[in-house]
Amino acid sequence: MTYAAAPAPPFGRALCAMITPFTEEGVLDLPGAQRLAAHLVAQGCEGLVLSGTTGESPTTSDAEKADLVRAVREAVGERASVVAGVGTADTRHTIALALAAEKAGADGVLLVTPYYSRPPQDAVEAHVRQVVEATALPVMLYDIPGRTGTRIEPATLIRLAGHPRIVAVKDCSYDFLGTQRVLAATDLAYYAGCDEHNLALYAVGAAGCVSTVANVVPDRVRAVLDAFDAGDTGRAAALQRRLTPLIAHMMSAGLPGTVTAKALLTTLGQPAGPVRAPLLPADPGTTTALRTTYDRLIDG
Repeated sequence: MTYAAAPAPPFGRALCAMITPFTEEGVLDLPGAQRLAAHLVAQGCEGLVLSGTTGESPTTSDAEKADLVRAVREAVGERASVVAGVGTADTRHTIALALAAEKAGADGVLLVTPYYSRPPQDAVEAHVRQVVEATALPVMLYDIPGRTGTRIEPATLIRLAGHPRIVAVKDCSYDFLGTQRVLAATDLAYYAGCDEHNLALYAVGAAGCVSTVANVVPDRVRAVLDAFDAGDTGRAAALQRRLTPLIAHMMSAGLPGTVTAKALLTTLGQPAGPVRAPLLPADPGTTTALRTTYDRLIDG
């Protein structure tokens, strides 16, 4: 029996959920964003997702979001895809952000489920369709119920998959069975949004990952996918296991990934700067421990 080849991932395979660099005074650091973006692409990232959870989208202004897209687009050119987070709790505001991202040069938009108001599934679907119809860009849906309070149920995703501009899903649902149901029923390109799932989801047909950990080890995150694509599944599993302590320390130790990524990037001499309130920076002890975990991975 032969199987048809999977379609090419719409935004690449190894994507980074890029932090948003700020100056020490808390101002958007566009030159720093350009340097970081260029570094991440040089180290193997095929796409950059801006103004998502890791990019501190709730605390950046509309103008800052558009400026960030323009700056990163200029820095990476056509060497990597640029996907702009546009999701808010307000459909009208989300549409405005999607149009601004399109004008600024994004290749696609990341559309999170409206949060706080917890709309039922018919309202979620209506929201998505209104945004999609307002822009010519392809859309990556962002299913992260742990933050929004509402998931995009598999049945809703299957219905939405019929729209030609809804092409991908960033999956933070922690519903592996539900994800496989959608993969089996649609051509949606799934991207693991939780680093511990990168290889597992890829092995059942995902397109790749949108990784927070890739901010600090972009080459190591991509290497897992490369090994799997080369048919060396044992090496892919070994590489994923080697990443696990850093994934756990960055993503499951009680601090948001934004905080831990910025702390580590600062120790590595990369642009990062502070987080914006209400987030607080990692304390010195936590930063030292993060760097120790990072060094063990790199030196191992």
